[in-house]
Amino acid sequence: MVNGPLTVYGALGSGSVPVEAAMTLIGLDHEVVEGATWEHDPEVLERVRRVNPMVQIPTVVLPSGEILTESGAILVWLADNHPEARLAPPVGHPLRGQFLRWMTFIPASIYSMFWVRDVPSRLAGPDPEAGERVKRATAERIADCWRMMDEQIAPAGDYLLGDAPSVLDLYVTVVSRWGPGRNRFYREAPKMTPIVKRVDADPRLKAFWADRFPFEPGWER
Repeated sequence: MVNGPLTVYGALGSGSVPVEAAMTLIGLDHEVVEGATWEHDPEVLERVRRVNPMVQIPTVVLPSGEILTESGAILVWLADNHPEARLAPPVGHPLRGQFLRWMTFIPASIYSMFWVRDVPSRLAGPDPEAGERVKRATAERIADCWRMMDEQIAPAGDYLLGDAPSVLDLYVTVVSRWGPGRNRFYREAPKMTPIVKRVDADPRLKAFWADRFPFEPGWER
């Protein structure tokens, strides 16, 4: 258990959103410090750099001052430290291995693609045509990863790991909204589609989604 409020460095629609959603479901007292580093505001960059030298979000500061980074690790930590919320299979549970497998797969195989996709010049250099090729290639790689996950995962109930949502469901729900978009995700991941739609519609998260990742017109594209 955590005693005292947590501080989350995050941004609208970003990788901090599943972390913030998990905290909302748990009922944790937390403060969000806006840190959209991609906007290159010097004050924001310095604010995030003070807690995370990688200048990346999400970053969580515990009441003790301890720093947590990496969205997947933060989500697992939250679930394991708040077992009463039932947001992950506990150690020893038959589904614990698959939980860890997919919680690692998402950041390693999908989330990591956005480091390239969002700024193609990081790998492609300044050539615009090369950048467009990188964007197309990463979109196909992301879609292919969703397809492979969908083929191999076996939902154990209304959600990916049972009859209650886990941090894995939150992770998939948020990351699947990024490019190449939810409509492509629906085509590639038919087994996971009803699950993410169920999380989208969770009444406990209605106000949270409206505030942190609104369902604006055309959002599924």
